Amino acid sequence: MSGWTSGYIVDIGYTHGFYRELTPSFLSFAALVQGYSIPGLGNEALTFCELGCGQGVSTNLLAAANPHIQFYANDFNPAHIAGARGLARAANLANVHFFDDSFEEFGDNAALPTFDAINLHGIYSWISPENRGHIVRFIRERLKPGGLVYLSYNAMPGWAPMMPLRYLMCEYANRQGSGSTLKKVGGALAFMDSLSEAKAKFFGMNPKLANHLQTLKKQNPSYVAHEYFNKDFTPFYFSDITRELSEAKLTWIGSANVLDALDPINLTKEQLKVLAEIDDVGLRQTVRDHMIDQQFRRDIFVKGPVPLSGPAAREKWLDIRFVLTAKGSAVARTIRTPVGEVQLQGTLYDPLIATLDNGPHTLRQLVVHPELAKFGLAEIQQALVLLVGQGNCHPCLPEAGEEERCRHSAGFNAAIAERSRAGADVPYFASGVTGGALKADRVYQLICLAKQHKADDVRDFIYQTLQQAGQKLVKENSALETREDTMAGLAESLTTFERDFAPVLTNLGIR
Repeated sequence: MSGWTSGYIVDIGYTHGFYRELTPSFLSFAALVQGYSIPGLGNEALTFCELGCGQGVSTNLLAAANPHIQFYANDFNPAHIAGARGLARAANLANVHFFDDSFEEFGDNAALPTFDAINLHGIYSWISPENRGHIVRFIRERLKPGGLVYLSYNAMPGWAPMMPLRYLMCEYANRQGSGSTLKKVGGALAFMDSLSEAKAKFFGMNPKLANHLQTLKKQNPSYVAHEYFNKDFTPFYFSDITRELSEAKLTWIGSANVLDALDPINLTKEQLKVLAEIDDVGLRQTVRDHMIDQQFRRDIFVKGPVPLSGPAAREKWLDIRFVLTAKGSAVARTIRTPVGEVQLQGTLYDPLIATLDNGPHTLRQLVVHPELAKFGLAEIQQALVLLVGQGNCHPCLPEAGEEERCRHSAGFNAAIAERSRAGADVPYFASGVTGGALKADRVYQLICLAKQHKADDVRDFIYQTLQQAGQKLVKENSALETREDTMAGLAESLTTFERDFAPVLTNLGIR
């Protein structure tokens, strides 16, 4: 490997993922759940930065949905940045800026502004201590007072049994493997499978490894390569993270997984009692991670956090709009937690979901709704946190400025729909209502593309598109071979689209 890679995999690209926690409105809401006010839920002119942006999908999508924010992002892999800039051009985005700098070079760029938020998804676990030092320095020098840092990383103790497995996979790939990185990854996984089948004692002593290995085999090979096969790989204890980031004057305020704020659904009474006796935040969180066997953390830090007063927090809550990101009928009435399943009681959730199914509503509107008023503010707040944490609801940006945001998002969505001709490498649309993303599979993207082109026959448009790309429609993991079967499959998809997906597109301002 050449020196510039620092042992990081560059011969294959990272996946084209979107990560909801990077969304300004979502991060601001997660901070509010913890009792803090962070910019992101309004139309303020802000600057956001993503370090280690990979393919740049999240940054581009967020720039499309938030034209009032200037986005900056770096990734030292020039292929990633070339692709990210290409998508930005196709979407006509002028408020996004990409750099193929190392973390050290990026930090030395005197032309960069200071930032309201600096976000890192996963990358912290995959880089050297030297590069982590460059990141801490960057945050210390570039984050505004009151600014937010979102940091997700592989965590201990959940990763403890996987570390020997990861070590052995890398050793096998480096010593026994040949060919491309993807070929080496496949060979290493097959070898681990043979060890498991040979009943190696290590697998027997760590029963969850067999399931973990099967999960790895089903995942995108590019993701597995980047997740497991870089030179540097460090799962962190929470206390170690807080010590490192204290050098940048950061204070932890809570988790971006908003369900973590509801301890009674995550911990037993006995566990809660143990934690209540620990005053130190770092120790308490580290002990909590052992209680739930934490494997991945999503943490929010602030440079100089100032808690909101009770009345101020209440008013901020009341003004937030919320909207469903799925059809109400598809919203599950259970949530799985570390201590079991939480049932969403119909007397509250049925009318709440039905109301949000009709479009965005502020909490102020919800608390006076005829079917919801009897529950009170606190109970409806908790219900909204559960729905947001479940992934079927999202806080919205203000109604003012929505038309402009939706117009700005439309260019990105048109570019993504056009890309779906070749494949679904970016299965998301941007929403000017939430300032975030909506997951959209390839067939739904092609339906939207057909409508953009005002096709007389949507099904035939998609069929011809697939034919030109030399591809086939897949239903239930099987490719449809004949035109007749394909048209029947598309008819089914079109019916589902109109019934379940089109109303969500409307509610989210996606055209």
